[in-house]
Amino acid sequence: MHLTKRFFTMNALAVLLSIGLTVLAGVIFVAAYTKVFAREANIQEWNRAFEVRTKINAIKNEALKREFEQLLDQRYQQELADRAREAGADAFLFRNREVVFATRPYNDMDLKKSFMLAGDAHYQDTLELDGKTYVFARAAYKLSSTEDGVLLLLAPIKLNTGFALLLGLFIAGFFILVFLLTNLWVSYTFSRGIIMPVSRLKNAAVRISEGDLSREIAEVGEGEVRELSRTLELMRLKLKESVYLQQKYDENRKFLVSSISHDLKTPVTSIKGYIEGIIDGVAQTPEKMEEYLETARSKALLVNSMIDDLLLYSKLDLNQLPYHFQQTDLAGYFEDCVADYRYEYEKMAIRLELIDELEKPVSVYMDRERLKRVIQNILDNAAKYADKADGRVTIFLRETRTSAIIEIRDNGEGIPEHDLPHIFDRFYRADPSRKDAGGSGLGLAIAKQIVEGHEGKIWATSVAGEGTRMMISLRKAQ
Repeated sequence: MHLTKRFFTMNALAVLLSIGLTVLAGVIFVAAYTKVFAREANIQEWNRAFEVRTKINAIKNEALKREFEQLLDQRYQQELADRAREAGADAFLFRNREVVFATRPYNDMDLKKSFMLAGDAHYQDTLELDGKTYVFARAAYKLSSTEDGVLLLLAPIKLNTGFALLLGLFIAGFFILVFLLTNLWVSYTFSRGIIMPVSRLKNAAVRISEGDLSREIAEVGEGEVRELSRTLELMRLKLKESVYLQQKYDENRKFLVSSISHDLKTPVTSIKGYIEGIIDGVAQTPEKMEEYLETARSKALLVNSMIDDLLLYSKLDLNQLPYHFQQTDLAGYFEDCVADYRYEYEKMAIRLELIDELEKPVSVYMDRERLKRVIQNILDNAAKYADKADGRVTIFLRETRTSAIIEIRDNGEGIPEHDLPHIFDRFYRADPSRKDAGGSGLGLAIAKQIVEGHEGKIWATSVAGEGTRMMISLRKAQ
């Protein structure tokens, strides 16, 4: 229930509860007062007053069904006198404010005063006359444009006004007390369920605005307040995550700048040294000069490759590189990859094989160019660290119920166990001897980013002295 509806509902219930309790308290008060002060209370007088009102109103209503001229009939007047006497009342007929019939002798002044008081009391049925209280009923007739007739019934009653005043004061006081208590209860309930939680949320919002994201926001309150608490807590968590990611990106940026600067320094220094050697005349023969220039060129290509890798990794890390997925037959794709690299591997005296262990054709959704970069990075690493005497690199294709598994295995020296969890980190090389192996140090980090962009997984296993196995898992196309 919304807070507004709940607030109005609780206030309405408070009013109804106050009224109900007041009525009950009034009944109990009358019963108790009557029992303790029976003579003073004189409840019988109240009952009699009620009976008199009922009877004279019945006479009035019956008279209104007749014409005024019928009221002047002696037989009706006798009947009227009998019924009035039975009710303990007196009946008076007026024509143009002159008395034409009365059931008892009367004082002209008192009767005219009664007539006037009864005519002016539009919202009452009692009047005070000579210190006595009368209940009255008045029936008016329009005889003509200048004449009117009135039937006035007067019955003296005796009311215990002191008891009525006391009862009225008790009921008013009790209602005010109960209403105040119920409103205090409503206020307390809303304070506990709404105002206090909102105050805590305000303090939490102030802390968040000041950068303090460490304190959890509890889901307290009711209805919309609880939802607001939950929303603010989610906002705090997202802000905290955003701050953490920003700090991580800043650290990554510093690390990238530091690492790439260090890795670029070596080939750039080498290029500078060879060019200075040419300028200083160290390379005096054409053959020596060609050697220096070719070395400088290879170092420049290495620098260019490192910069390309850095740009590619940055785009992948920021999710700015689009993928173009298409359903591809796995075996056919890797047959093409092996054909592309076979000649290069033969020049390095390394055997490159493809072993297809798939029971039937398997298709996966892939970006062919991006995944080719992954295979290239892995095959380049495998060629660098394969056994120099009898180098072998084998690609195995396997499958599970939902995934295609690609394994690229070499017979190199392997990776130490303590280095294995870090080989997909940026600029990480497993041992000092590999720091001079060339490359940007981003190859496997780029491979991991691309495979994860395919919603796949990449991992490695290795045994020192036996080689390394790089594993890639991709979901099968349905």
